[in-house]
Amino acid sequence: MSSPEIASLSWGQMKVQGSTKIYKDCKVWPGGSRDWDWRETGTEHSPGVQPADVEEVVKKGVQTLVIGRGMSEALKERFNAEMRKEKVPPSTLEYLEKQGIDVRVLQTEKAVKEYNALAAQGVRVGGVFHSTC
Repeated sequence: MSSPEIASLSWGQMKVQGSTKIYKDCKVWPGGSRDWDWRETGTEHSPGVQPADVEEVVKKGVQTLVIGRGMSEALKERFNAEMRKEKVPPSTLEYLEKQGIDVRVLQTEKAVKEYNALAAQGVRVGGVFHSTC
């Protein structure tokens, strides 16, 4: 199965090829997509994307995971002990690294372009995308 194209993106709305649903936030993987409901994992803008948010997509057998941090990148950056910006909590990056997943973290419009380009190349790509702030 191939990764579905994200057919359109605008503030608060995403359409994924093969689905009639309009998503606000969504998860996509080879062969499917669904709402990304932050309440399931207690996710908030800060600290951002949790391992539990990406686990379902990883289990679908993706090679690469694209994370869309929002149109204004509201899924927060923070500074680590070395005062370097982190765009995703270290626990999420560590989980993905242990699974051997290549991860790309971008502003959502850029993330969708990256995801679609990878999908068009036949990469088993998945993603989690925040389509507002």
